[in-house]
This record gives sequence, C-alpha cells and structure tokens, in this order.
Amino acid sequence: MSVTSHPAELEIPDFAAVEAAAARIAPYVQKTPVRTSHSIDALAGAEILFKCENLQRVGAFKFRGASNAIWSLPDDVAKRGVVTHSSGNHGAAVALAAKTRGIAAHVVVPEGAVKAKVAAIERYGATLHRCPPTMAARDAAVERLLQETGGTLVHPYMTPAVIAGAATASLELIREAGPLDALVAPIGGGGLIGGSAITANALLPGIRIYAAEPEGAADAYESLRRGTRTTELKPDTICDGLRAIIGPINFALLTKYEVAVLTVADSETIAAMRMIFERMKLVVEPSSAIALAAVIRHREHFAGKRVGMILSGGNVDLDALPW
Repeated sequence: MSVTSHPAELEIPDFAAVEAAAARIAPYVQKTPVRTSHSIDALAGAEILFKCENLQRVGAFKFRGASNAIWSLPDDVAKRGVVTHSSGNHGAAVALAAKTRGIAAHVVVPEGAVKAKVAAIERYGATLHRCPPTMAARDAAVERLLQETGGTLVHPYMTPAVIAGAATASLELIREAGPLDALVAPIGGGGLIGGSAITANALLPGIRIYAAEPEGAADAYESLRRGTRTTELKPDTICDGLRAIIGPINFALLTKYEVAVLTVADSETIAAMRMIFERMKLVVEPSSAIALAAVIRHREHFAGKRVGMILSGGNVDLDALPW
C-alpha cells in the first residue's frame, strides 16, 4: 500500500468494523477509566466526562489502532513485519503491538521528535530509522523500507484498521458514560476524530462532534472552510502529535459526519494542560490537553451540555514541561 493512498483505494470503516476491532484488541488494550472534575465543570459551564487514554498502554490511544491493524493481518503477511512513520506515540504503539505478535517493526522517526517518545519506541523493540522532519522525507523512507522488507504499512491515521481501532475509545466512553450531547477529541491526521465520529453517530444519532486543532496547524479547519483538503500549511505548534496534515480518508469522515473544528492557541492549551495536572492529578501532553482548551475557549458550544472528551495521550518530556 502506498503511503499516499487516496480514499478511493481505501475502505472507510463502518461501525461493524469498530465492534470487530473492540473484540479483536480486548486481550491487549487497557479499558481506560472515565474521570470527572467538579471544579473544571464549573469553569467550563458543562459536565465533562474525560476518557483517560493517557492511561492506555504506551500512554496513548494509538495502541488501540496499532493493535487492531497488526492483529488483523493474516499470518503469512504478518511474518514479514510492519512499517510506519511517527513522531512518537504511534511508533511506540506499533512497536509494542508488533511485540505482542512476535513480529518485526520498523519505525521512521523525524529528527527533533520528543525524546521520551523516541525512547519508548526503542524500549518496545522496534528498529528506528531517522529522517529529516518533513512529510516528504518520512514518505520516502517508508517506501524504501516497504520495498526492502516486504512488510505492511500501518499508517498513523489512514489505515482503515487503525481508524477502527482508535474508534474503540469512544465506544467504551459512550457505553460507560451514557448519553452525551457532544464529543470532543484532538485532531492531527484525523484518525481519532474520524473513528470517534463513526462510533458516536452510530450510538448517539444527533450528537455533535468537535475536533480541537492548534491555531498553528489548522489545516483541517482550513480544509473544511474551503471544502477541499488543504496540504500546504506548515505546522507551528507545541502539540507535536497534531502536526500532521489531515489525510484524504479522514477529511472524508469529517465531511460525512459534519465534524466542526475548533482552533486553539498554544497558550490556551498549555493552561489547560496545567489545569488537568493540578486539578485531576493526570499527566497529559499538549496534544491531549487541547481538547479541554477548546471547550473552555469555545464554551458557547458546550454550555449546559454533557460532553465526552478523549484525553488522547500522556507522554511528555518531564525535563521540558511547557510552563
């Protein structure tokens, strides 16, 4: 499969694929808790139910999608290993998921990635391949490895099985929390929010879906505004996990499910991150805290509502906290 595959070449997962993913990955993933905070609710003017994927294995929701993609491979395909590119969390997730199946994993990592995340990829046993910090360099390195190894691409957000696996976080959230008026999750490449939209619309028709995006990496916002996928924006944000350009399949999911993108300044994200640390005693990364920042900044969408929120990850460099 090419790194640059287009939606016409990909199967957009449906809710049946999400339910199948939940059953497939159940032996490997953690069922993460749903937490609340009365003080944050009072500040936001809404009832927020936080799905704590920062407490997932590898410290991020990414383990769900990686596990589903890797465990859905036929044995003869899986034995050739898997290849991906990642700035951190997805790479660690692929590395650990491959380890659970006893197969090789090759991860292309851009220069400048968060040290703690790169260390996790190595700790889980993947082979690291460094490249310059551009998508073109990532794609070229991945294509070379696919040719050399004969492995399977597990794309961070465009592989359908990855999207279906990511969608199981919102599946668990809704089944535990019950009816919600809105669901909020971060957006980078769009795998988590696309999968969340599939699940939420199947279980709660009429729910509003919101994607939280950094102002300095607002390609999804611009894509929806223009009505066509925008690829020329260069990301400038502290949210290292949200610097990817939205994928074609993911843009199609946002359009299909009428997902609204809310932009947030990095300063607001850092404030929300600190608030979660202080009030909920939870370690979250900026790419996760942006969901709360979006609710606080755009409170008119959420006032008086019951809001599900996915805290997507908790992998931070403790020697370089943003405050």
